Order: sequence, then structure tokens, then C-alpha cells
Amino acid sequence: MLKGYGAVILDGAWLTLQLALSSMALAIVLGLIGVSMRLSPVRWLAWLGDLYSTVIRGIPDLVLILLIFYGGQNLLNNVAPMLGYDDYIDLNPFSAGVFTLGFIFGAYLSETFRGAFMAIPKGQAEAGMAYGMSRSQVFFRVLVPQMIRLAIPGFTNNWLVLTKATALISVVGLQDMMFKAKQAADATREPFTFFLAVAALYLVMTSVSLLALRQLEKRYSVGVKVAEL
Repeated sequence: MLKGYGAVILDGAWLTLQLALSSMALAIVLGLIGVSMRLSPVRWLAWLGDLYSTVIRGIPDLVLILLIFYGGQNLLNNVAPMLGYDDYIDLNPFSAGVFTLGFIFGAYLSETFRGAFMAIPKGQAEAGMAYGMSRSQVFFRVLVPQMIRLAIPGFTNNWLVLTKATALISVVGLQDMMFKAKQAADATREPFTFFLAVAALYLVMTSVSLLALRQLEKRYSVGVKVAEL
């Protein structure tokens, strides 16, 4: 059915999954940094957090991918000689993809995390302080567990969108399953067959992810309805 290209496309699918997981890990870190800046009482930090979220969410993903890959590579090769490194730096498509997608979705997650933190009643933090907890203890033991439960629906949506957005990285030469499918389609002149196969693989990834994240949401929601009665 796939003219012998099945193994090649599955190999590309594994690379796609690695890209998605690595990008989301970076996005979570940047999202937490972003939300801590946006909720900071320090005005200039809050301003920087808002600027990051607003600007990145307002630029198309493909434009940012091209800007970071080509612009970043040009910047590195201009700066490297100043630091005594004269060899040409060829930016790795996988690393560029991880950084770009992580940077983009970090902005989206900062908004998701901000909404979750703001939905937690202020009395929760005040109660923790009253029990003698430090600010860090209140944050990690009281606020973060509640934030996770509230953020999971938004996080799920961002993960699904990020997984599909990995297909855009093929434009800078990453040999993911989209890149492999394009090669196979060009070689066999059967684009519908291979792009349909890739669509099915993306659907499998997102469907499995959706089931797993729904189970995680149920786990964090245990006892919540009882407590609200």
C-alpha cells in the first residue's frame, strides 16, 4: 500500500513525537517563567511577560519558524567570529524546531497558567501563610497542585495544536514524517496515499494524547465535586 515507504514514514513519526515532547517540555518551562513574570508585582517584569505573550501569539507560527531558523543562523555566524570561532555554524533543524515551537507555545501556556492561577481563591495562599508556610512552600504545595487541575483542559488543547504544528518544521529540512511523506509522494506520484497515511498517524498521536490527558484530569479532579457540595 505504501510502496515500501512505511518503515521510513514510521521512522519520521518517531522523530515527530520526539520533537513534540521536547518542544512541550521547553514550552512548560517558558510558560511558567512567563506567568511568574506576568503575575509579578514588579511592573517591568509584568510588562515583559505581557509583551512576550502578546507578540508571539500575534505572529504566525510559520513566520516565526523561518525567522528563527534563518535569522538565528545568520546571527550566530555574525557573532561567532567575535568570540574567536571562525567556522560556519549550520543550525540543526531539530534543535531549531524545538526552540521555535517551545518559544511559541511557551507564550500560549503562560496565558493558560495565568488563567489557572487567577482562578484559585486568594484565601488558599493566605491560609498557607497563616499555617507558617514560606512563599515557596505555598506556591508548590498549595497553588501548583490546584493550578495543574485547572490548567489541564487548556494544556490539552495546546499540546494537540503543538503536535500538529510539528509538520511546519519540515519546511526547514527536518526529516520528520511530513518530510518523508513528501519525498515518497514525489517519488511515486501518489501524494494522496502518503499524506493520508500521515494524517492518520497524526490522528493516532492526538487521540492517544487526548485519552491520556483526560485520565490525568480525572486523577487531579478526584474529590473536587464532593468538596464543592
